[in-house]
Parts: sequence; structure tokens; C-alpha cells
Amino acid sequence: MPQLTEPANLPPQPFNQTDLVFFNTTLRQTFHITTPSTYLRLRLSNAFGGANLPITAATIAVPLASGIGNGNLTGSSLINTTTVQHLTFSGEAEISIPPGALAVSDPIYFPVHANQILSISLYLANGQSTQSITSHPGSRTSSYLSRGDWTASKNLTDSSTQEVFHWYFISALEAWSEPAVSSFVVVGDSITDGRSSYNNANGRWTDLLFNRLHYHSSSTNNPALGNIAVSNQAAGGNRVLADGAGPSALSRIERDVIAHPGVKYAMTLEGVNDIGTAMATMEAQRVVGDALIQAYKQMFTRMHTAGIAVFGGNPLREETRMRVNEWIRGSVGMAGGFDGLVDFDEVMKNPINSTEMNPLLNSGDCLHPNPEGYQVMADAFPVELFEKLEKGSEYICVVPD
Repeated sequence: MPQLTEPANLPPQPFNQTDLVFFNTTLRQTFHITTPSTYLRLRLSNAFGGANLPITAATIAVPLASGIGNGNLTGSSLINTTTVQHLTFSGEAEISIPPGALAVSDPIYFPVHANQILSISLYLANGQSTQSITSHPGSRTSSYLSRGDWTASKNLTDSSTQEVFHWYFISALEAWSEPAVSSFVVVGDSITDGRSSYNNANGRWTDLLFNRLHYHSSSTNNPALGNIAVSNQAAGGNRVLADGAGPSALSRIERDVIAHPGVKYAMTLEGVNDIGTAMATMEAQRVVGDALIQAYKQMFTRMHTAGIAVFGGNPLREETRMRVNEWIRGSVGMAGGFDGLVDFDEVMKNPINSTEMNPLLNSGDCLHPNPEGYQVMADAFPVELFEKLEKGSEYICVVPD
């Protein structure tokens, strides 16, 4: 999920100068593909940029294993140069993206399979003349910065090269797919963003769910489950009701869900940061609980209008969380409610004390799951919801009596 880069997360020296970032810099980043395709195009974002974003060159390639992540291609700094394709934007190699705007590359023939890793290299000759840039700090994936244009080179050999766990400027890799292929978008916070999962392992619960869908598709001879791409639109610290670590969930539903092509299913798994940042008084917690319930209704009404089936996931504090969770459970299948429930609270709680996370699944901060916990979340997802709601939500519009 693209967001405004906080000062503490700006790129390191020498890639960060006074009012200038990424001067004469190549950014190499890897991404996990969740749908097969023959044609691809890149979507770049300058949504939060304080100045034009001037892209001098951009390439896409298949990465080579470089020892990162036990040979996993995720987070690799190397590319197979025989697969490099240069991207153009309306026929031009360069593009300058105004503040607040997006840009899409021209489609290229680049066959990929689901679960493939691709490498994107961007070169900024003149850098971006601002300290306000668009990025995603919780990548859990190695990216690389290097002086010079290395977009078509196998490796980044300049002595300036640095590894960062950060994604910059890339908001989506769009695929031309068969009509049977659809996507499932999850709007979430640091739990969905994979906090405390292993780096370069694609160990977010959404990644693990994608693996499970493909396993079920092949083991049960059910191609429908294998035709679901999974899009993670989460950011650590994100809230439903207020901007902070990125725009609020309530404000970004159109950008991060409805505006994406092929979305058939969506899920919201947010609210714990709203509850945790509210005062601990009974009145403040009542107010935030009421506001969350109203916000959930607003979000799934807007998604229902677009024909998208919406699953509710309950936040993993305490009385307000339990109250909101009970409302989520009770709204499922009701007009104007969620279309399905993924009861993470039930599978993640301590069997001895239901107000606590299971210590075997706890990363140590009593909020984020550990890697085993993320696997439990993926395994608990009722995949039959995708088949049940294949035609979308029944509640496209609620008409008053």
C-alpha cells in the first residue's frame, strides 16, 4: 500500500540529500506475482510526492538467486539479463509524474505463472527534489539502491550499493488474465503487513493463504480456487478512522480496492490501532467502538455497490475489541452486513484466557503473530467462502422500505 514516507524511513545516505532523494540512483525491487499472465504493465505512484517524480528508465526481469533467503528469488539483487525488458510510458522511455498522480507503463509481452518472483529496476538520473516521497516501509523484502544506471545489468556493483527493507514508488503490477481469474484484496494494518514474519520469505498470512488456495485447487481438482489472485493492501500502524501510517482505511477503499481491475472479493482486518490509540476511559472506548461499526458499514456498502463480496476479519484490546468482534459476527449474512466471516480471534486466542493471544502464536508483543501464527491464520481461512460468493455480494444495494 503506497503511503507518505515518514522521516525515519527516508532512504539512507548517500541517497538522501537536502531536498533531494535518489539522485543518479537505481532502485531494484522484487515482487511476488499471484496470477498467471502473458501481458504485464507497471503502475507507479507519486501519490504523496512533494515534487514531480522523474523516471529515466525502468526495466522488468526475472531474478537470479543470490543467497538471500536461502536461495529464494525474493529479495535477490541479481537478474537474468536475457529476460530484461525495458518499459515505456505512452511510447517514451522517460516520464515525469506530477505530485498526487499515477503512471502506467505500456503493456509488454512477458509470460508469468502464479507464484513467480519478478524484479523491477527504476533509474532516476536527477532524483526527486523533495523529502516527501511515496513508498511502503514494511516490505519484509530486500530492495537495493545503487549509484548509476544498472537497470539492465545483472548485478549492482557500485560501492554505494545498499540493502533496504523498503519498497518505493511501485503501487501495482497489473496482469492481463483470463476472464475466470479474479482477485481478493485485503485492507489491513501491520498484522496483514506481516510484522514479525521472516524477511524474504513471503510469510504474511495472505501469502500463506495464496499457497493454500493453490494447494486446494490442485488437490481437489477445483480450478476456481487457483484462479484467485491475492492483493495485500496493508500498512503497519494503519487505522480505520484516522490518517497516520498512511491514509485511513475509510478513505482509501476506492483507491486500494474498487479502482483495481478484476476484484471480486475483499476483506477488512483493521480496527485494533483505533482502539489502542483511543483513551482508556469507558466513554472514549464507547465512542471509538460506535465509530468503527459505522465505518465498517460505510466501507462494505461502497464495496457492495461495486459488486464486491466483503469478508469481515475481527481484530486480534479488550472490551471494545470484543464488542466490535461480536458485532462483526452478528452482521454476517445480513442485508448491509459482511458477506462472510473469517474468525481470526477464535483461532488465535489463548485457550485458557480468551482475552489473550495464544502464547505459542505470539511474536512477543501480544499483538502480532509469530510466523507460526500467520500460518494458523491462513489455515483458518474458510476457502469455501470464495465458491459460495463467486457471483459477488447479494447486497449490491440496500433499498429502504
